Amino acid sequence: MRPLFLALVPAGVALAVLAYEVQVDSLHSPDDRAVAQVAVGLSFLLAGLVAWWRRPANRLGALMVAAGFALLLRQLRYSHDALAFTLFFALGDLAYALVAHSALAYPSGRVKDRVERWLVRVGYAAVLVFPLAILFFHDERDPLVGFGPLRRKSDFLVARQTDAVDLLQKAYVAFLFGLLATLFIVLVARRLVTASPRSRRLLAPLLLAGIAVALRAVFESVFTFVDRPFSVEYLFWWQVAAFLALPAALLVGLLRARLARASVGDLVVELERTPPHGLRDALARGLGDPTLEVAFWLPERQVFADGNGRPVALPGDEPGRAVTQLAHDGEPLAVLVHDPALLDEPELIEAATAAARLALENARLSAELRAQLDKVKESRARIVSAADAERRRIERDIHDGAQQRLVALALELRLAQRRLESTPDPEVGALLASAVDALQVAVDELRELARGVHPAILTEEGLAAALESLVLRAPLPVVLEVVPDERLAAEVEAAAYFVACEGLANVVKHADAAAVVISARRERGVLVVEVTDDGIGGTKVNGGSGLNGLVDRVEALGGRLRIDSPPSGGTRIVAEIPCGS
Repeated sequence: MRPLFLALVPAGVALAVLAYEVQVDSLHSPDDRAVAQVAVGLSFLLAGLVAWWRRPANRLGALMVAAGFALLLRQLRYSHDALAFTLFFALGDLAYALVAHSALAYPSGRVKDRVERWLVRVGYAAVLVFPLAILFFHDERDPLVGFGPLRRKSDFLVARQTDAVDLLQKAYVAFLFGLLATLFIVLVARRLVTASPRSRRLLAPLLLAGIAVALRAVFESVFTFVDRPFSVEYLFWWQVAAFLALPAALLVGLLRARLARASVGDLVVELERTPPHGLRDALARGLGDPTLEVAFWLPERQVFADGNGRPVALPGDEPGRAVTQLAHDGEPLAVLVHDPALLDEPELIEAATAAARLALENARLSAELRAQLDKVKESRARIVSAADAERRRIERDIHDGAQQRLVALALELRLAQRRLESTPDPEVGALLASAVDALQVAVDELRELARGVHPAILTEEGLAAALESLVLRAPLPVVLEVVPDERLAAEVEAAAYFVACEGLANVVKHADAAAVVISARRERGVLVVEVTDDGIGGTKVNGGSGLNGLVDRVEALGGRLRIDSPPSGGTRIVAEIPCGS
């Protein structure tokens, strides 16, 4: 590659000098106009060489170099030599097609849109077919567009047809500079409108310069058929400025990418003080892509997950997103989901991810830890749910089994007691009466046991009814202040009920209180259950008060339980349980 560049630079300079001499000699062009024409070609050539040197795999640099040489060679069509005129008149307008091709291929070096590819192909065909057709019918007596009073001889002359030459030239100008240039402007505007913010920032300078060139071409096509309202001098310098802006805009884009890679140094400094959860934002700033997403590989679960450990579905062939996979020591580490425009700057992604490698590893470990914590929470919730299901089963077994059999036995004893009334036996009667009373006590105890395991009223009628029943059975005054009217999720109602039930039992056993207040209210998607007493205080969760299991039950639902119980007196138990909107 290096020898090729060493050959292209002097070749370009020599060609520029030759183009300048031909213009001054043949056109008697002023020095400033000749210098401007040469400067246009050299600007494309030099910008293309820089782009080609920086990214040899990208075709854009080669296209720009070809456009630069074509623009310089185009000036040789003004030579007095018939062969030089014929050759460079036939091929000279390839420069316009190469310039348009370069603009549409920026920044990847390839024209990806189907309509844009069609436009490029038609453009190349037009700049080859029309000039060749003109040369078949042109001789040195026919005027040519852009040549002024100069006359040149065509070596391809078949038969002189002045009218045909005039018609072909006007059709050529209308088709290439009118129709195709207008379509070029439409396609470029469409690309700018539909591009992502990052792509738009990269594309805007070059494509706007391309629009300026195309507008100049459109004006040229119009002025072929109508009188020019502007001076030829004005149009000439418009064309020169627009053509110079194109390679300048390319260098601006390359400089922007270079500065972005330089900012990776700032990223390294920033990552030193960035916690794992802030890694995405830091990378998004370093890469200049606010839409960036990061997902980490969790080897135990064989999935990609976000920073919270939740599995992430990677995009497929979506046109607006691209995926870059990162590895460490041959093992998957993470993926970046980003703007496809970043694929045109692989060095930037490589530099940024290399700088963030350690931070990415730490963030992956953090995500893995969060995923494991979520699994623990899910496991604890399943345990609580299974315990509640087992409680309901035991309650049903007691109610439908032992309790029903004892009630039936009590009925049979009462029936025997009534039959013995006809032949009274005081001892038997007393024995039966004692057995019936004992059975009733057993039934009441069994019913209370079933209610403690899991009250049927909670399942059938909901939290409000269950709390009202709890208050009515309390051995001391209890005020039920607020209860939700609507039904909540079964696990939420069960947790709230057992908080109230255990809190009340704690008051009865330990608090020596005279009154208790229970409330259950919804606040912004959270059910807040409070049990407050005026007892002696000093209650602790781990103090053997029976409240330990409530912490697991409440936290398994994503809530929290706190106790305010100063030794000076009074206890307040508060459970906050997420219950949805």
